[in-house]
Amino acid sequence: MAGKKARKDRKSYPKSGALMLKKKRLIQTITSLFQASPKAVLNYKQVCQMIGIEHSTQKVEVARTLQELCWADFLRELDPGRYRLNRQDEDLVGLFVRRANGKHRVIVLNEQEEESTDKKAEAAEEIDEPIYISERYSGHALDGDKVKVKLLPRRRGKNLSGEVVEIIESKEQSYVGLLRVRKGVAFLITESRNLDNDIFIPTQRLNGGKDGDKVIVRILEWPKEARNPVGEVVEVLGAAGENSAEMHAILAEFGLPIRYPEAVVEAAEEIPAEIPAAEIAKREDFREVMTFTIDPWDAKDFDDALSARMLDNGNWEVGVHIADVTHYVKRDSIIDREAKTRATSIYLVDRTIPMLPERLCNQICSLRPMEESLCFSVIFEMNEEAEVVRSRVCRTIIKSDRRFTYEEAQEVIERGGGDCREEILALNRLAQLLRQKRFDAGAINFDRHEVKFKLDDEGRPLGVYFKVATASNQLIEEFMLLANRTVAELIGKTAPRVKAKTFVYRIHDLPDPEKLDNFAKFIRRFGHKLNTDGSRQKITRSINSLLDNVQGKPEENLVETVALRAMQKAKYSTDNIGHYGLAFDHYTHFTSPIRRYPDMMVHRLLARYLSGGSSVNRLEQEELCEHCSSMEQVAANAERASIKYKQVEFMRDKVGMRFDAVISNVTEWGLYVELNDSKCEGLVSLQDLDNDYYEFDAENYCLVGYHYRHIYRLGDPIKVRLINANMERRQLDFELA
Repeated sequence: MAGKKARKDRKSYPKSGALMLKKKRLIQTITSLFQASPKAVLNYKQVCQMIGIEHSTQKVEVARTLQELCWADFLRELDPGRYRLNRQDEDLVGLFVRRANGKHRVIVLNEQEEESTDKKAEAAEEIDEPIYISERYSGHALDGDKVKVKLLPRRRGKNLSGEVVEIIESKEQSYVGLLRVRKGVAFLITESRNLDNDIFIPTQRLNGGKDGDKVIVRILEWPKEARNPVGEVVEVLGAAGENSAEMHAILAEFGLPIRYPEAVVEAAEEIPAEIPAAEIAKREDFREVMTFTIDPWDAKDFDDALSARMLDNGNWEVGVHIADVTHYVKRDSIIDREAKTRATSIYLVDRTIPMLPERLCNQICSLRPMEESLCFSVIFEMNEEAEVVRSRVCRTIIKSDRRFTYEEAQEVIERGGGDCREEILALNRLAQLLRQKRFDAGAINFDRHEVKFKLDDEGRPLGVYFKVATASNQLIEEFMLLANRTVAELIGKTAPRVKAKTFVYRIHDLPDPEKLDNFAKFIRRFGHKLNTDGSRQKITRSINSLLDNVQGKPEENLVETVALRAMQKAKYSTDNIGHYGLAFDHYTHFTSPIRRYPDMMVHRLLARYLSGGSSVNRLEQEELCEHCSSMEQVAANAERASIKYKQVEFMRDKVGMRFDAVISNVTEWGLYVELNDSKCEGLVSLQDLDNDYYEFDAENYCLVGYHYRHIYRLGDPIKVRLINANMERRQLDFELA
């Protein structure tokens, strides 16, 4: 009976020719399919459909055959279950990524990207998987070079690897480091993450550089048999350890400008400061309305001011006045092109590298007290509950009556007296109501303590202090947020079935669910809970409750740090998805055009649309948004590097001292610790831990001892001793005390 049933089942199979394929013919059919479409990426279901396989038993055989062809190097498994022809004999083109640790790789470009501009190629997305290149097969390609690469036979369980066979296009490379000159021989010692080799410099190419200088070196060549590339000094920054030289070295390391081109400075000098009567006549006049600025004590560029007056109906008219930079900086002018390239001002520990020339950012455009200034303004009428009764956006002329520092404005708020008392107290009350409404709507309250340094005249750190946001900071913050949101809504909020015109938004996506779950698990060890299910408001209320609960506790800074890691990064885009962190459906950056290029973009789009202009090209604006987001990140990295340098400089005379700290990060190479008193961070190397072998547990943020099971976990208090302060690497090294 069993045999008859089996024969009956076999007879019930569909009579398709593909189904009855034997193993040999099945392999031939599948190989022919992939050879006919060498770029196709297919899974077993797609293969079955294309060759006519319908029965589940045969589908299993197809899946097995695909895996065998992958082991035989005929196919490549790009990710689990997805296959493509292994074009091993074909040379691929890609961007070379060089790393000082020797883990070089090539990111393959598709045909469209191969034909694109350098800028687009640098930002090209990875296709398939990176090709790993060992140093001996690198062909001395440098980071960013466009190369032709040949695939090497792939070993089972190993990464795809290859050999650079040609450098198609060399990217000009400059490196920053310490110059060493010894008896007719000179080298640049660099701590670059993109190059592990010192750069040989012929003495005739030193261009004034001396032993011990910080310099910028351009690589000229890398001979085939040579261990080191050959370069020339293109700029001497100064003696190593000298503050200005070190800050310039950080800028150069990140490819940021050190100074302004002379032609741009000259163009700025030619812009007249006088405001023509004809221009004043076009604008709303706020010169007689009480107006003031509130900024840090050391600020020079005042790009926002507030005006306030009580209306006859008891409501307050509040004006958010923003420097009208685009009135002076015309589109595609030499100044505009330079500002676009920079995209943002850069704030290092001891200096500002402005986006605009000084004549504009600190003089003509700056809303200085007792000077008439042109502005782009948002005017609100607000009732006692901080509800906006009506608003309008217009171009104005103002005259600031007073320049406040945050400390001075805070004193007015706390004491209830002083200059502009009535206006400041009213604005503070309205701002606190706006703030509460924002958090009630689901905004996240990240008020982290900012580390600042007290510097002497030479830029040396004398001490560390923490900048804490006060009511005066919140006053300015809330009205800037309100203006930014109002401008975004004006353009982006349209009637149903009406398409919004192209605009620049500041967007912030929802948190990564996996990171949020890991964060929730992490904080349980401190006795805290986080709700990761439910509506957006429910989750954000839980996050805010957590952040409130950790205030003043030892784990405060740590929990806030890990919470930030779970969040996405905010960026600029023409695709409005809203701003999760602020709980706004529409948000943009309008209030800082002196220091951010996206704000200039917004001002221009706003002026165009308010005058009845048509929508602009979205792709062009999106490309600019991507550039500005990228430059914002580069500037932030440079700012962090300058803070790190000052931390090491501040600690270098404290080698041998013991400190109370907390484990701030856990990696496979050791523990990062943050000192409780100064927030300086450094590394306890794995080799300096207890006499045990430690394994990295990424999911639980800890290192676990193999023999004795001792655990070092993120957030643990720890006592450490400083053993080294490396100024070149900007690194503090600690050992367990």
